[in-house]
Amino acid sequence: MEEWKEEIEEYNEDPVLTEDVEDELYEHFRFIADKGQNLLRVDKFLVDRITGASRNRIQQAADAGYVLSNGNPIKSNYKVKPLDVITIVMDRPRRELVIIPEDIPLDIAYEDNDVMVVNKPPGLVVHPGFGNYTGTLVNAIAWHLQAKGELPDSEDSDPRLGIVHRIDKDTSGLLIIAKNPEAKTHLGWQFFHKTTKRHYVALVWGNVKNDEGRIEGNVGRNPYDRMQMMVFPDGELGKPAVTHYKVLERFGYVTLVECRLETGRTHQIRVHMKHIGHPLFNDERYGGNEILKGTNHAKYRQFVQNCFEICPRQALHARTIGFIHPRTEEEIFLESPIPDDMQQLIEKWRNLAKSI
Repeated sequence: MEEWKEEIEEYNEDPVLTEDVEDELYEHFRFIADKGQNLLRVDKFLVDRITGASRNRIQQAADAGYVLSNGNPIKSNYKVKPLDVITIVMDRPRRELVIIPEDIPLDIAYEDNDVMVVNKPPGLVVHPGFGNYTGTLVNAIAWHLQAKGELPDSEDSDPRLGIVHRIDKDTSGLLIIAKNPEAKTHLGWQFFHKTTKRHYVALVWGNVKNDEGRIEGNVGRNPYDRMQMMVFPDGELGKPAVTHYKVLERFGYVTLVECRLETGRTHQIRVHMKHIGHPLFNDERYGGNEILKGTNHAKYRQFVQNCFEICPRQALHARTIGFIHPRTEEEIFLESPIPDDMQQLIEKWRNLAKSI
């Protein structure tokens, strides 16, 4: 029970979530109301059943969309009815999962006694979870720290506790890892106050009209598809989100853009770009894996199919990261080259654009 309370506290107080978080949901608790259940607010219902969980924490979890009734997100004032199935889900598995160090190569862009920055390749899951209990970035980090003698035999040694922000499996690029609690607190403060500098490169469908722009719109979980996020009208649902974009190069049917995050919501770039009519190229979850712009000619369709095969993921790369070092107070700014699959994709569209 205490374990779940810690998860809720970490979600609400530790500002580590950022663009493109792996989006599976994991059930932590399930309660079925009795046949004779009187109408009762769900926050009170859960406080009576989860030892050590405060009503305030449960309300915050409900606001975040993590409390469900019969599979549907509910608010804390929801009245539990007889035979309701009340579940608490989180975006990470419960911490009973043991992290096994694994010898997985790491591309380390920066490292000292406090901080490590990894250049994550596409296809590598950050956290262990359902279907990915091994072979993750966290398993690789555990091996690396163990080999350096920096993985103490204590609860604090769990490498998951050092992940300051996350990008999902099929997004490549730079990721910061704090190597001690003090560094994580300092870096977490920077993410919370939006002082970090994060720039992504994305290839999107369509010819983006403006050379640069600002996308603002609350981002929250799609109530009809829990595996997707969506943009809600201001002040209605979701959390405030702001993305700034700048066109880098135009290829006619697709555009290469740079995105700067002012906030860090789940799938923020992917959702915001779709919201303005420009889904990321080959982003299956948000419809970018269809031919959305271009001609009906068989030759063009084959060209796009070849592009999908060259870069079999959403074309999104976390290219730069800037932050203040938690100990020295010096600014660290790092840049990661665009990975080979995206670079080949860009070159193919660049060559096509020259022939149009």
